[in-house]
Amino acid sequence: RARLCAPSAGKRWKRSWRKLNSCVEAGRVACALTACKWGTILFGEIMFPYVALSQDKAWQPGPYEGVELMILHKSESTGGVVVLRKFKVGLTIPAHTHPDANEWAYVLSGDWEESGVNYTTGALFFAPKGVRHGPHVARTEVISLTIFDGPLTVA
Repeated sequence: RARLCAPSAGKRWKRSWRKLNSCVEAGRVACALTACKWGTILFGEIMFPYVALSQDKAWQPGPYEGVELMILHKSESTGGVVVLRKFKVGLTIPAHTHPDANEWAYVLSGDWEESGVNYTTGALFFAPKGVRHGPHVARTEVISLTIFDGPLTVA
């Protein structure tokens, strides 16, 4: 049965790690379940040090009316975020910049118009920090996976 294990500080973490390794070697997984889901265990191996499940997250208002965000991860050190963004049908986001972060956006679903060109599932966009981009037009509901490597600010 797969379970989750949380890293803890210092010697305690090292002891936990040694215990985990011995459990894995013995063919059993014995770790504590934690809310942050650090160190997902699957088939006796650590797959990823962090896992976010969308079913555990909620949509919240974005920086523009008609935009919702689901924050999947936020870096405490940089303020950067990984988010799902949902744009309502017919929404136009005016040209803008992100003065504090580079932006990567991958369209998961929907039809997105950028500079008169229509894009759909599979399109990847990059906007360097401080570079004006847009307007963006959601021809249908659009959902994108978007990464900001610094705080999500709009100017």
